This record gives sequence, structure tokens and C-alpha cells, in this order.
Amino acid sequence: MALQDSILKLPGIGPKKAELFENLGVRTLWDLICLFPRAYEDRTALRTIDHLEPNEPACFEAMVISDPRTNHIRKGLDITHVTVADQTGRLKLTFFNQRFAAANLRYGESYLFYGTMEGGFTGTGMTNPVFEPLSQTGTVTNCILPVYPQTAGLTSKVIRKAVQLAMERCLDELPEVLPTHILKRYGFCDCKTAYRYIHAPESFAQVELARKRLIFEEFFVFSCGLSMLRARREQVSRSPMTNTDMTAFVRSLPFRPTGAQTKAMAEIAADFRRPAPMNRLLQGDVGSGKTLVAAAAMYCAAQNGLQSAMMAPTEILAEQHYKTLSTFLKPHGIRCRLLTGSMTASKKREVKQAIQDGSCHVIIGTHALISQDVSYHRLGLVVADEQHRFGVAQRAALAEKGENPHLLVMSATPIPRTLALILYGDLDVSVLHEKPAGRQQIDTFLVDESMRARINAFIRRQVSEGHQVYIVCPAVQEDEENSMKSVELWSQTLQQAVFPDLRVGLLHGQMKGAEKDAVMGAFAAGEFDILVATTVIEVGVDVPNATLMVIENAERFGLSQLHQLRGRVGRGSAKSYCVLFSSHKNAETLQRLRTLCKTNDGFVIAEEDLSQRGPGDFFGSRQSGLPVFRMANLTSDLSVLTDAKDAADEYLQQNGGFIGADGLSQRIFTLFSDNFAALN
Repeated sequence: MALQDSILKLPGIGPKKAELFENLGVRTLWDLICLFPRAYEDRTALRTIDHLEPNEPACFEAMVISDPRTNHIRKGLDITHVTVADQTGRLKLTFFNQRFAAANLRYGESYLFYGTMEGGFTGTGMTNPVFEPLSQTGTVTNCILPVYPQTAGLTSKVIRKAVQLAMERCLDELPEVLPTHILKRYGFCDCKTAYRYIHAPESFAQVELARKRLIFEEFFVFSCGLSMLRARREQVSRSPMTNTDMTAFVRSLPFRPTGAQTKAMAEIAADFRRPAPMNRLLQGDVGSGKTLVAAAAMYCAAQNGLQSAMMAPTEILAEQHYKTLSTFLKPHGIRCRLLTGSMTASKKREVKQAIQDGSCHVIIGTHALISQDVSYHRLGLVVADEQHRFGVAQRAALAEKGENPHLLVMSATPIPRTLALILYGDLDVSVLHEKPAGRQQIDTFLVDESMRARINAFIRRQVSEGHQVYIVCPAVQEDEENSMKSVELWSQTLQQAVFPDLRVGLLHGQMKGAEKDAVMGAFAAGEFDILVATTVIEVGVDVPNATLMVIENAERFGLSQLHQLRGRVGRGSAKSYCVLFSSHKNAETLQRLRTLCKTNDGFVIAEEDLSQRGPGDFFGSRQSGLPVFRMANLTSDLSVLTDAKDAADEYLQQNGGFIGADGLSQRIFTLFSDNFAALN
């Protein structure tokens, strides 16, 4: 069998089971072999019956001292009882709907059992343990048993059997992707050994050997792939722009751009003058002026007869960009148009015609920009706002509307340089470190429940002065298992019991898109005094009138996310504040939150987050364009990534940038199959 064969070729897997496996991302035998265990159960250490602990799974040897008795209780319920013993005691075993137990457990014979002892009114016992005859142990007893990720309808046992079958048929086909000198340098085992150890280890030392090699392998393949993407991008050509002078645009502004903005504009202009499409990440903290830099790039494109398209994640944000860009570009005769899904059919037709005939130079919109019936006149620049809100395929679809257009990706999430290299390793990066003049410094306070009454009074004062307030909760609905504030219950409590005379709005991610836009639009229009929301507002419309951000259960969020939420206020001329509520007692957690009170610099906060929590906060949800790692963990394996990246750079340098090994080429293609077009 070949690695790319469907799992349907395995005995015991039909269409229905294959559909369940697809829920785990498994379609081929290779997918199955790469479905790594999430944990291991140590079934090698034997205990005696008198040393079994309640609620603690264990392996023990015992003799059957009673004939198994099966009682038919009712339809669909059979119970088998049997008693076993060793030199230290006896134990009653109960099997539900497992008649095979009666047939396989023989009086007077000894077996190895694995299960969890339970205590009750009738004494201790064990339910549904697995067992094997002493002569046949090693499958489910007296072994280190891999535990696989599960999905409804598929048990770990079924998955384990399928993986074993795939390994039997394909192990010899696994290609070695790591060069020999790297295997020797780092002391790694070979490929086949690694996969055998990870799925059927005889010791935890073997598991660790396999893990080290497989984590490095994934990062090595990933690093080689990024280099290939960059090389491939550099092979694509387009006509350089002849007019990249932005002086007239800058002179028309009512303020002077920051040094960082000026530098970013110069970097973009230099990209435009090259005979290859720009692929640049514009990274800037909240309020650093990314939109102005994008406007300068659009001005440049228009001076060269090219159209620009900006895709925003929501309609309300698209409308905001449309207003801002129109203000910057209209004085230069550059016509901007808005295209969103909620427009009337006739309005859409009118805008699409203007896009097609070139009478509009800049198009701002949502996913409507990539509709099949949208045809561009001369699309030369694509701007993607809030990169992580878009799928790779969506960016690729917009880029394909033109002929190798320039790409500018904007991100308001401050990312430490190490992680920026991981996320955007194939993109050139411009960073906006400075904030434009006039931007408000936001005072941030960490408080507990003892301050609740004072903060409520402060909220009321802000509203009485004509301002608005955000209140962010970590959950949508109430959860009895923890004390997290939920937006649904908390908004009701605030409206009915705390601020009955104020207008309280509710916003969360489970609402439909149009409903969310309507609520956010109403808040922006001043129709609500208080908006109780989840992190759905993290990337949202500017509401200059909002001066206070209150975040409940602040310990539930990462520092970078808290900083993003805080950036929703301080956008007008009035003094703005952020209040972090936390009743957490852990000193480390509170110290982490105090970082927000000390600084408003998103990059400092991001570095602090990285050192305290690892990069998990940046990868809490899958980032667009970032392949899914099967074994590697960006939170705990960052140092391995550095080694793998160095090894990949060295390997490519030695080979003149050529990926020689067939196995490595295939792995790179598989890992990046969804990303080549978008990151080209």
C-alpha cells in the first residue's frame, strides 16, 4: 500500500467509519500514521490487589476463583460477575454487556487485568477491566498503551487498531527526510524507528527519543518550506512601478507622519520599484497609523494606473476604512468605492461596473470583493486587514483577481520578532513602533470584587459625562463549574439591578453577522451607554466616544489579548481608562496582569507574554497561513524551532537552495499544500 492511499483500503474501515476518521483530519494512511497519541497509559507496573488504590487505574495479576455468572437484566443489559484473587486479597469484577468475559475467563486460570478500582456500599470492585492470559500479554496489559485523540463514534481502541494496520503496511515506505549529518549531530533515531517508538513504545525513553526527532523534523520541514515559498515568490515577475514619489500625498495630510510611518512608506515604495510583487507585513500596535501607510501605498498604485483592493473582516470595519481612506485619497482625485454583501443588488451592480471599467481606483469591502462576478480593471495592490481573521484561500482568491498583485498584510497584534519569523517567515516586515501625536495614554488599574461598587460608580460617572463604556466577559453563557462572568447573564444583571436607567447592549460571537454589525453600529451611533461583549470586539470599529474598558475575569485572557481589548478605548480626545477585574489569588498571575498597568507598549507586553506564558497566546486559534503541526508545540518547543531553522538554512545553503530529497519535497508540499498559492 502507498502512504497516500485512502484508509478505506484497510480491513474493517468502510465509508461510515472513514467519515468519522475524517473528523480527526484522517483521510490517507499517511494521515493515520501521523495521528500521534495524545497520552500514554503505563500498564507495565504490576500491583497486588491489596495495593490497588480507588479511582487510580492499575495493572495486576490474579486468578479466577469463581465461575463467571451472566444475568440478563433487561433488553440491552447483561451483567457478568466474577471474583478474582491473588496472595494478598480478592476482588469482584463486573462486566456490563460483555458476554465474551464469561467465555474467556476460565476458573482456576490466571490473567493480567487493567482497570480502576471503585468503592461503594457493597465494598470495592472493578467494572469492565481489560484482560489477557499470562501467555499473551503486551497488547492491552503489561505495556505502554498509546491513547489517541477521539471523536464521537470512534474509540481509542478502534483508532489504535487502524494505526497498527497502517504501520504494518506502510512502515517500510516512510522516507527519511532528515539529512544524515543532522541525524548524527543531534543524536536522532532514524525515521522508521521514530514512528515505531511513538506508536508502540516499550519504554518512555523510547517515546522521548521519538518525540525529539519528530518535533525537530516538523520544524525542519516547515523551515525548508518557508525558504521555498520565498524563493518561489522571488521568481514571479511584474512590471516595476515608475512613479513611487509620495511627497504630494504626505504634504496633503493635516499632520506629519511618524518616523516609523515614513520608513514603512519608503520600504513599500522600494518594493514597488522591484520587478517582483511585494509581500509585506505591516505590523503595528493599536492606533499606530497602519491605515495611513496603506493609503500611501494605494496613492502610489493609483499614480501608476493600478487599482487597489482592501479586504476587511466585517462590514462595519470596511465602512470605517472606506471613510478614512476616502478622506486621505479624495483630494488627489482617487475615487474609493465600498462593496459589501448587505448592499442592494442595484448598488452592487453599479459598484462592480465601476470596478470593471476602472472608474474607481480603490475598492474596500468584505468577502464580497472575491465574488466570482467581481472583475477588476487593473488590480495591482491587495491589502488584507487583520491578517489572522482571514483564511489563506480568501487572500489567495483576491490576489488571483489581478496579475501577481502586490500584497500588504496589516496586523494590529504586536508579535515578538521570534514569532513573527514563524508566522510570516516568507514576508518582509515593516513595524510601526511609534504612536501618532495626540493618541491617548490609557490608565489601567487591576482591582478585585472589593472595588465593585466604586467601579460601578465610575461607570455611571463616565456615562453622565456623555461617554460610553465597554464591559468584556470571557464566556457567552453561565458555567456552573467556574465563576466566569458570562455576557448573557451579566448584561441582564447590569440592566435590571445595577444600571436600570442606562441603555445596556449585548454582543457575542454566537450572534449572526448582521446582528453583530447592527449592535456594533448602534453602539458607535451612541444608542447604547454600555456594551457588554465577549472578545468579538477585539478587532472592531472605532468608537471615539468610548472612554472606559472594564474586563471581567482578566486572568482568563493573555496579556496581548487584554492589550488589544484595551485599544478599543482612547480613540477620541477624552481621557480613557481600562479596569481589569480579577479575584485570582496566584501571585504570578497578578504580577502578569500588573504588566498592563505599567505600560501601553504592545511590543513590550508581547515580549512579556512570551517570556511568561510561551507563544501559546499568539496561537490560541489557528493563524491563517500557518500549517497545523501534528507533534510540535509552539508553546513548549520554541527552542527546537530555532535549531531546526538553523539546520534548514545550512542545508539549503549547502545545496544551493535546492531541496534534493524526494521525501523532503513531498513532506513540504503536503505541509504547505493549502498555502503555496496564498503565500506565493
